[in-house]
Amino acid sequence: MKKFLDWLERILIPLARVIGENKYLVAIRDGFLLSTPLLIVGSLFLLIANFPLPQWDQWMSAILGADWAQHMSTPASASFDVMTILAVAGIGYSLARQFDEDAMQAAIVSLVAFFIVTPYTTFFTPQDSETVYEVTSLPLKWVGSSGLFLGMITALIATRLFVWVLKKGWKIKMPDGVPPTVVKSFEALIPSAVVMFLFFVIDWIVSLTSYGNLQEVIFNLLQVPLLSLGNTLGAMVVAYLFLHFFWFFGINGSSVVGAVFNPILRALSVENLEAYKEGLPIPNIITGQFQDMFATFGGAGSTLSLIVVMIIVCKSQRIKKLSQLSLVPGIFGINEPIIFGLPIVLNPIILIPFVLVPTINIIIAYFAMNWGLVPFTNGIQLPWTTPIIFSGLLVSGWQGAVLQGILFVLGMFIYYPFIKVMDNQYLKEEAAAAEVQVEEEIDFDDFDFDEL
Repeated sequence: MKKFLDWLERILIPLARVIGENKYLVAIRDGFLLSTPLLIVGSLFLLIANFPLPQWDQWMSAILGADWAQHMSTPASASFDVMTILAVAGIGYSLARQFDEDAMQAAIVSLVAFFIVTPYTTFFTPQDSETVYEVTSLPLKWVGSSGLFLGMITALIATRLFVWVLKKGWKIKMPDGVPPTVVKSFEALIPSAVVMFLFFVIDWIVSLTSYGNLQEVIFNLLQVPLLSLGNTLGAMVVAYLFLHFFWFFGINGSSVVGAVFNPILRALSVENLEAYKEGLPIPNIITGQFQDMFATFGGAGSTLSLIVVMIIVCKSQRIKKLSQLSLVPGIFGINEPIIFGLPIVLNPIILIPFVLVPTINIIIAYFAMNWGLVPFTNGIQLPWTTPIIFSGLLVSGWQGAVLQGILFVLGMFIYYPFIKVMDNQYLKEEAAAAEVQVEEEIDFDDFDFDEL
């Protein structure tokens, strides 16, 4: 095992170093890290609102009122539903800081550029009416996960253009004695105008096409490779490869892939449920329950296996503390703290098991059901926060619970060597930081006051 770990370090650490030295990839990574505390806190509220106990909603409704879950979900919505806004500001800030320019102004300009290419209308059809109204608004769809890819592109282009104009010296210079804040505001005037004009032109050109706005262009281009997916093992493996590829770049792959694939899975689940209620043979292996209960445990990448391995074997303080914070949300299928906190985003070391574990889960579970070792899922709709073992028992009998346990442990073994490589790297960084801190400490015993 030690030889294998050494081999992984020789292969993956240089790749991680290359990514770590790329200003644009670092900006994306650090931009997401700015929102990590908000996502962790939002995850806890989301867990409370969707706690997987049958009587939980009734108990809480009796105490807090019938609409308690809606109120409890507000902090989660305030972080998850505006994730793109947080990411755009964070990426713009991080990239400008690496070029030693006004990071706060760059973050603001990036946000304005993003809003220029984002539509301000929502189509609304009132209940019991066939009339469609166009309402002036800022759709949450585009400031949440669906607009994240365009948000990243916009932040990088807007900030880089802003920095380039400043480096060219195209700025208004104020006389001496003017407050620094006023100086920075006027220096950013011309660069901001250039950025805004560019994105205005882009938005105007795209508005002449059938898409109408740049958000629709990007969103539809991401969906095109997924349109042919259907009810097959190959289709689900391909869907999950896309899903985890998007997550690697910080995009909510579940939302992007799910926009096309989830309606198919829901229809298949309904077929299974109807057959189950009628006592007929259950027809489908690939269903929504198959995806939720057997493909991933603890969220995309089946990261619950990763969290447990982190708790058991990792020694670096960074990973230990993160794993402790992420365990409870992870048990209930919420893994944004790991995605953005470890991070998994733009992390080549962890990408291989992040894609490999759910893919293996899908293949093993599919053939276990196909060969009759485990019953097909019965189509019963469970809360997505239902923990493993319980969920397997409810949708596929005791055999399903056993299969979940086997896949969970297998995932731990797959994640182990990769997280150990990261742990060793973080241990070295923590040791180096500790040495620097010791060297910087002042030893008053060696201080000669006579020289003053």
